[in-house]
Amino acid sequence: MLLFLKDGNMFVGATGLHHLDWTVPKFEVGYWCRKQFQGRGLVTEALGGITRFAFSLLGARRLSSFTDSENVASRRVLERASFALEGIMRNDRMTPDGVLRSTCVYGITP
Repeated sequence: MLLFLKDGNMFVGATGLHHLDWTVPKFEVGYWCRKQFQGRGLVTEALGGITRFAFSLLGARRLSSFTDSENVASRRVLERASFALEGIMRNDRMTPDGVLRSTCVYGITP
């Protein structure tokens, strides 16, 4: 996991590679940001950095990321970072209160 700092060394959020599959190699990218720092492009910047790291230093052939279909902000981050929407898994999971939700699958290749 990579923690990122900005705005006077304040802890802003984190990004990381998950579900490492070295046979391809391919990885899943995850990220989050403290609410007070959202909307500034910081997550997009961090996602770009970890994407370059995965492709150039780890030799990744594919990165993917999954987000709730209704999480418009997260979808915009991925799209600004050049990830492409590859599909939507409808009724993919259920919230604790029993509501079915869909998941967007995003991916990028070198």
